[in-house]
Parts: sequence; C-alpha cells; structure tokens
Amino acid sequence: MRTPAKSKFIKITPPRVLAGGFALIIIIGSLLLTLPAASADGQSMKYIDALFTATSATCVTGLIIVDTGVHFSLFGQIVMLLMVQLGGLGFMTMATWFTLALKRRVSLRDRLLLKESMNHANIDGIVRLIIRVFLYSITIEGIAALYFMLRWSQEMPLGRAAYFGLFHSVSIFNNAGFELFGGFRSLTPYVNDLGINLVSMMLIFFGGIGFVVISELIEFPKTRKLSLHSKVVLSTNGILVLTGAVLILIFEFTNAKTLGSMPWDTKLVASFFQSMTLRSAGVNTLDIAELRTATQFLMIVMMFIGAAPGSTGGGIRLTTFAILVGAFVAMLRGKEDVVLFRHRLPAKDIYKAVTFTLTAVLFLAFATMLLSTFQDQDFLKILFETTSAFGTVGLSMGLTADLTFAGKILLICVMFIGRVGLVTLAFALQPNPKKELYRYPEGKIIIG
Repeated sequence: MRTPAKSKFIKITPPRVLAGGFALIIIIGSLLLTLPAASADGQSMKYIDALFTATSATCVTGLIIVDTGVHFSLFGQIVMLLMVQLGGLGFMTMATWFTLALKRRVSLRDRLLLKESMNHANIDGIVRLIIRVFLYSITIEGIAALYFMLRWSQEMPLGRAAYFGLFHSVSIFNNAGFELFGGFRSLTPYVNDLGINLVSMMLIFFGGIGFVVISELIEFPKTRKLSLHSKVVLSTNGILVLTGAVLILIFEFTNAKTLGSMPWDTKLVASFFQSMTLRSAGVNTLDIAELRTATQFLMIVMMFIGAAPGSTGGGIRLTTFAILVGAFVAMLRGKEDVVLFRHRLPAKDIYKAVTFTLTAVLFLAFATMLLSTFQDQDFLKILFETTSAFGTVGLSMGLTADLTFAGKILLICVMFIGRVGLVTLAFALQPNPKKELYRYPEGKIIIG
C-alpha cells in the first residue's frame, strides 16, 4: 500500500507577512498612480514609472522619475502621501491601530508580527508601544505641519499653505523626502530660512532614531533612565551628525556653488542640515550635484550607515555600526568582550552585525555593478544613486530621471530590499528552518 505524499505548505512567518504586506501596498499604489485622475494632465502614467514611484513612496525613499509637485494631481499626491505614511509607520502599526479603534483584541500572532516590524526584543508591551508610536507620530507631524503652514502662508494662500505643511511634515518625518515645490529643488530655496531648517531637522531626528527611542525620551522625565539601545542610538547619531557637519563644512567651505558665498551662520546650518538628512531623510538645501567629490563620497558612507532600527529610515542601522566600531576597538585593545556603556554585548549580536554589514556590502556592490551595465554614467554617480536607494535616503545626483527600463527595475528591487531589510527578506525567502542534530569539531585558521 502506497504511503500518501506529505503536503508541503509554505509556512506563514512574520518576515514573509511583512515582505508581502509592503509588496501589496506597492502594487495597489502603483495601480492607483496609473489612473488618469492621478496625473495633472489627465494622462495615464506608464506602469513602470508608477511602480517606481509607488516603491519609492512605500519604502520612504524619495527617489523620483517625475516631478511630484508638477506631474501628479491632488489625488495622485494624496495617494503618495498615504503610501509614505503606511510605509513609514508600517502597515502592521496602522492595522493594529484600527483594530484597537474597533475595540477588537490583538492576537498573539499579530503581536509577533508587530515585534518583527518594530525590531523589538519581545512582545511584552508591544501594543502599548504601537499606541504611543501612532500618537507620537501624529503629534510631531501635526506640530511641524502647523509651523510650515504659518510660514508658507506668507508666500501662498492659506489653504495651499496648510496642504503643503501637512504633505512636507509627513514626508520629512517619515524620511521620504518628497516635495511639492517643483523643479527637483527640494528645500534649496530655503537654505537661508533658519525656522524651516530647524523644524525639518527636528522631524528628521525623530523619524530616524526609532519609535522605541522616541518613547523612552518622552518618558525620560518620569523614569530618569534610558535603555542601552537608546543610549547607543542617540550617541552614535550625535557623533555621526556632528562629524558629517564638520567634514561637509570643511570640504565645501570654498565651493562657490554651495557654501562658498554664504555667511558663516548659513554655512553652519546648511552643513548640519546636509549631515542630518543623511540619516535617511532625502531632503536637501544644497544642490547635491554641485558638491565636491569628497563630500559626495562622504554622503555615500553616511547613507550606507543609515538610521536606527525600528525607525522610518534604512541603511545597515546605527546600532550595527556602533557594534562594529565597538568590536574594532576591542580587537585593537586585545579585549575579548565588546563593551558599550558598561554593558557586555553577546557574541551573537556581533555575528549579526558583521553578517548584516557584509551582506549589505556585497549586495550593494552587485547592484552597483549591474546598474553600471545599464547606465552610461560616472561611477560615483551610479554608486551614489544605488546607495541612496538601498539606504532609503532619496538624495540624488540627477541619475534617477535618466534611468533606463532595466535601471528602474533594479532600483525598485534595491529600494524594496533596503526598506524590508536584507535579513528579513532572507528569512522570508528561505525554506522552513530545520534544527541541526549535530555539530562539527572546532577548527583553527590563521587570520591576518
């Protein structure tokens, strides 16, 4: 008698749900953007361009093929804004909020998905964190939108200023970088406006440090303590922003096309703004294409590092970079343990950081080589664009508007992988894991 074959079902895991959720939002958004109502001229957009734009919005990247403020109608812009909000906060966050609003119970499976989407250590208190994330995000975006409205009401009708304020507040907080001013100028017309610069930097800061850190900062007056994670994120972010600002100021100080003709105070603010936006924001007050090669390469390095885990940004993450630096310092000092803020890090976290970074480097190198075959452009420009897509930053040296069909497909994949995460995507695609029943004997090799 024949034994019936065992059915093999694809196991629904959190990484697969998250990857599939982002993909579904992108597909729905791209279909909406192809509608004639989404374009200002009433003409249907090419699907590949709509798919690229939807991916850029959902993955909160900000790379654009067409001018957002000129090409899209109000309907199209609102579709993009919704994708940015869903992509930034995460569709599971929004779904949980609606579940709670309908007074329904959040299941254990949903809590596991939330833990994965927020890069949280465990499911304890995850629903409370989601409630805080939503409320904090809406509050921060609302305050910034109000300021932008009041500021831009001096230049345009109040209703238009209110819409511009809301759009740019949501876009910048979620590190998307889309803008409506036209001409692919981003915030360059406001390089001298201290208020817009400071409010935008505040949005970038809160959007890039992660929702767990935001929650701890707001609760700090009561608790008077921060977790190791928050300390590492805040210190690493501060060091990178300060270092980047100083180097940008030095490199561009005499560049007549950027900082050269500006007064001292504007030079300082512009340098800090460009450094802050490299955390994954994508808005800029200096023309990226006019920056010196040294500055552009510095930006590539900073974009690769990216923002914090559980934030609206991408890259290898601030904590990964901090662990690598900690391991480097420990190795130089002959120490066995990696210690940050008087806490010893487990070996598995160091392995994860090294694995993730090496995977990201190899992936970025492969993607850059592929794009080099599709685009006849300067190598630095290609590397800059690819890194910007992977880090979901959205800064551009002008290559995106000239992408070939193959180049668009490649950057769509890079943006998606950069937002979902290489590790998450690997777990989503791998077959159902099986536990190893044995271990090999230990061996030694010579290093160095």
